[in-house]
Amino acid sequence: MMSVVGAQPFIKPMQTSPSVSPGIQRRHTLPASEVRPLNTQDAISVFEIEREAFISVSGECPLHLDEVRHFLTLCPELSMGWFEEGRLVAFIIGSLWDQDRLTSDALTLHKPCGSTVHIHVLAVHRTFRQQGKGPILMWRYLQYLRCLPNVRRAMLMCEDFLIPFYRKSGFKVLGRCAITVANLTFTEMWYPISGHAYMRRNSEAIRFPQHLLTLPLTKTDEQVDL
Repeated sequence: MMSVVGAQPFIKPMQTSPSVSPGIQRRHTLPASEVRPLNTQDAISVFEIEREAFISVSGECPLHLDEVRHFLTLCPELSMGWFEEGRLVAFIIGSLWDQDRLTSDALTLHKPCGSTVHIHVLAVHRTFRQQGKGPILMWRYLQYLRCLPNVRRAMLMCEDFLIPFYRKSGFKVLGRCAITVANLTFTEMWYPISGHAYMRRNSEAIRFPQHLLTLPLTKTDEQVDL
């Protein structure tokens, strides 16, 4: 079993200090911005975002609703969702894989003894695109993976027009993927997971563990609508 205790600073709510006395704060208010692992209760929101993001572009979803629930049941710790006032706005879903290259089995299986995280999907809600949320969430996710002792690399497969986007996040091209979906072909990319999680991104300090983390926004990615 993988321990995620050391990764907790990366998945705590992102809040600033309250500006009013605790005694007069409204109760039951949601954090303005929060990053946390997903669970099966998030599955429908995940699938709605994914369906809108991918069907209009490629006609295929990386994961169908039952597959979303499948991975959020088996390995929720390998997912990450970004919530704004309780609303899911971006997410990543991954699972473990135990081979050097992806095969069709990687689309549906979770290999608990594997050392490779297969990133199935990254998607951003349409009203929150062009705000840099995709690159930021990917960066947070990759730093989180550094805290998992058995993980050695991350892999994904993408259409060619997405290669520049993932290269900006540090992924390298591994080669053509053996998997095809309908008429779609893919390129495999990988990212080495080693060392300790970084505490800075684009010179913006990340404060933890005493203070909850607030994500910095970055400039819009000009090539990919994430």
